[in-house]
Amino acid sequence: MSNRAYYSASVSSFLITSTDEIIGIITSQHSQDLVHLQTNAWQQQIEILKKSLLPIQKGHVFFEMLIPRMGRRADVVYVVDGVIFVLEFKIGESEFRSSDLRQTEGYAMDLSCFHETSHKHLICPILIATNAKNEVLDFNKQLNEVLPTIKSSANNLSKTLADVLDRYKSLNKIDPIYWIKGRYKPTPTIIEAAQALYAKHDVEDIARSDADAINLAETVGRINEIVHQSRIKKQKSICFVTGVPGAGKTLVGLNIATIHNNVQDEEHAVFLSGNGPLVDVLREALARDSEARNPNISITNARRETGSFIQNIHHFRDEYLRDSTRAPIEKVVIFDEAQRAWSLEKTSKFMQQKRNQSGFYQSEPEFLISVMDRHDQWCVVIALIGGGQEINDGEAGLNGWFLALEKNFTDWQIYYSEKLKQKEYAGENVAINLLKNTQSYSESSLHLATSMRSFRADKLSHFVHYLIHNLPAEALSIYQQISEHYPIFVTRDLSKAKDWVKKQKRGLESCGLIASAGAKRLKAEGIFVNNEIDATHWFLNSQDDVRSCHFLEDAGTEFLVQGLELDWCLIAWDADYRYKNNAFEHWSFKGSKWMHVHNESQQRYLENSYRVLLTRARQGMVIYLPKGCNQDLTRLTSFYDETYQYLKGCGISEI
Repeated sequence: MSNRAYYSASVSSFLITSTDEIIGIITSQHSQDLVHLQTNAWQQQIEILKKSLLPIQKGHVFFEMLIPRMGRRADVVYVVDGVIFVLEFKIGESEFRSSDLRQTEGYAMDLSCFHETSHKHLICPILIATNAKNEVLDFNKQLNEVLPTIKSSANNLSKTLADVLDRYKSLNKIDPIYWIKGRYKPTPTIIEAAQALYAKHDVEDIARSDADAINLAETVGRINEIVHQSRIKKQKSICFVTGVPGAGKTLVGLNIATIHNNVQDEEHAVFLSGNGPLVDVLREALARDSEARNPNISITNARRETGSFIQNIHHFRDEYLRDSTRAPIEKVVIFDEAQRAWSLEKTSKFMQQKRNQSGFYQSEPEFLISVMDRHDQWCVVIALIGGGQEINDGEAGLNGWFLALEKNFTDWQIYYSEKLKQKEYAGENVAINLLKNTQSYSESSLHLATSMRSFRADKLSHFVHYLIHNLPAEALSIYQQISEHYPIFVTRDLSKAKDWVKKQKRGLESCGLIASAGAKRLKAEGIFVNNEIDATHWFLNSQDDVRSCHFLEDAGTEFLVQGLELDWCLIAWDADYRYKNNAFEHWSFKGSKWMHVHNESQQRYLENSYRVLLTRARQGMVIYLPKGCNQDLTRLTSFYDETYQYLKGCGISEI
């Protein structure tokens, strides 16, 4: 609690304590070098607040209040009667900037969603541009427990506070001391989580602690034990970590990598992924955050540093192809989405065509294990396995790893989750019995059972599973359990869909337009899935940047968004995965017409593409199906109508 706020006091105590003494308490808690501008800002905040609270004479103030998920501190949180005020000061400003309004509302939304004792209480964000003109309060815009951000000048703050308190005087009173002790159970995006870990926060600080789920900290702890044990006993080990979509597998891997990201560390680790957009976005997000936290580091140096422990798996592979004997400097490697490693056929073809190596006969899993096996004494491979994530042909799945271990690496210690035997993770025809001749051990802590992504709906992945696999009754049953907290709608009107998403998004929340890479005829609706998108711009740029996802103009495909997430999604559904005669059909648009997909693997990739799209939204989504056009043989209304009715049959309401 002492670190939750740098200074906290009852209003009566705050009013009689000198400004210098309060600043002294705040600065003693502050970890960064202070500059005159910062202490001057605190001084003005304190004096403005003292003047504003003098007529009210009640409540409790918390200066520099930690908002862990965002990795930031709100200037002041003021708890009085039945209201939680989030106060953000912009000293000397005469305008209310949109970015500041979003930041202030973001703090309030964060408390409402993730701070246990803030749930169901009224939260009022106020942006104070000290030199701005006074704004008239409008109480007609209340959306839920979080009011729209109120704009106030310094001179008008006292009246603003009083007006809000008078409006909501009938609310149950909040005990400020009990409130500040409330547990904070954040559910960060993978980007926010990576930033927090890189800034040396504990994984426990950014993970929920659901009673029915294996805690992330337990999984990380067990993997660390295996790493230590392998080093001490001079063993070579591989861990298979499974989890439902959004459960935090990537977070586990990043946590291990950040714990051991020092080259001098004997257990030095690197995080590898074949997901190019994920690698690019995480590297850039960490670099930008590092530069923002430390003005002495340039963005170039920050990018160089983050690039050292988050790498593209194919670049890693090529590095050790060039030198067939050298072992990596890292003793621990984490392979994200390991089930997507390339098969023998795809790897051999690639080596022959792109690398001019005609005699290469190893699958990617076999080669990657063999590279780590070059270490003389010990090493650890951590393979993160997602269910229903294969969206490319030529992916080896688990069989590639099992075959390699059984064929050439029987001396390795193998740790795996029992869930590895399930079809959802193992896929079709996986020979789990290959492990019987190896030194393998089942570990329950190596499975993550609860999704963190959709914090409003833990069962979203189950709903999507039933929907994708033509089980409408089961989908409807799950939908009825989640719909109150996780809105899902369907529409035939694209403008309505965009309006809905924009109205849902508040503060710093994200939103985006996504569609399958095979949705080629959405082009007629102005949705171009073939456009080349820079993932770092799309995910990380500000809400005022037209290249960002927030504008709902550039459509991200499953290849762009896999492994990442958005708060609100607009999913455009084309005729590539269409419902007809009580079953789903698989189609691919080639040239100028749709072609039926008969290959079972290709069918599965298409199903998984829609699974990825439907599990990207953390807070809610709207699905858009075109009406079609009978004058265009590639967009007949019959291609879409039954899919639309099927989705409604799964419980999804129309806007």
